[in-house]
Amino acid sequence: MYLVLELLVARLAARGADGGPGKKPREPGPHEPLLLDGDAPPTLEEIQSWGQSFDRLMRSAAGRKVFRDFLRGEYSEENIMFWLACEELKREVDPDAVEEKARFIYEDYISILSPKEVSLDSRVRETVNRNMVEPTPHTFDEAQLQIYTLMHRDSYPRFVNSPLYKALARMSAGSPSAPPAQSAQSTQSASVGDAK
Repeated sequence: MYLVLELLVARLAARGADGGPGKKPREPGPHEPLLLDGDAPPTLEEIQSWGQSFDRLMRSAAGRKVFRDFLRGEYSEENIMFWLACEELKREVDPDAVEEKARFIYEDYISILSPKEVSLDSRVRETVNRNMVEPTPHTFDEAQLQIYTLMHRDSYPRFVNSPLYKALARMSAGSPSAPPAQSAQSTQSASVGDAK
């Protein structure tokens, strides 16, 4: 269920003592799982910062990938996907591409017909509908802020307290912990128990 996080824990475990704080991580061997599209695993300091600040988690590419994997397990992945789509839209400068991307975002995440619809209050939804008359890179700013706040207040505390994140922090610090597969099983059990 938490594939990216499991791979990260496995990679950090395989890295061992030679990748401690302040040291450059070694290149992965052929037997090690690839992670984050070939990116080096995050440093201990970066992983620890994810537990201290939601803003730091969201500024980190690795952190966003791990958090997205966590949200997928909570059946709320659409929140971070919407947030990421809005970030991409803000970087777009071509007016035709802005309009096309805005329509895709609307259809994928705002439309009540979408299976990936994000939860927005009526005021923000009305603002988005007005903005869609002439889309700009900032059409979804209010909606994006509302979803960011929702993730910060709702999902982030569960992420930081999840057994898998705690195992990741322990593994990156070099302290002993359960193997990744065992950690994943206990996390999945805890997730199922939390859903009841």
